[in-house]
Amino acid sequence: MSNYKEERPWGAFEVIYEDRFTKVKKIFIVPEGKLSLQSHENRSEVWTIIYGGGVVEVDGEKWEVAKGDVVQIPVGEKHRVENTTEEPLVFIEVQWGKSFEESDITRYEDKYDRV
Repeated sequence: MSNYKEERPWGAFEVIYEDRFTKVKKIFIVPEGKLSLQSHENRSEVWTIIYGGGVVEVDGEKWEVAKGDVVQIPVGEKHRVENTTEEPLVFIEVQWGKSFEESDITRYEDKYDRV
């Protein structure tokens, strides 16, 4: 288990726990920041919003989220979140599955032109 933080164009994430069964991240999204529309072949995720708000998209369905909301993302489903507020959006992401590598991301759309 190792804690580390990585900056991204949309904000940053901090790995707060990791073992062979799960990975837990604290994700910070700046105002107007937006994750890529993506999916994973090897993991599912659950997001728990702990600060701020925004709009989540899972499998083509969009809805607003705020503090206390929980979002479940099954393996293979396209998903993203956008911070639509003037405050940071912060959530805890719990991953479980066969792999937690960043390489298990298929991007379909990206505001920051990442592949």
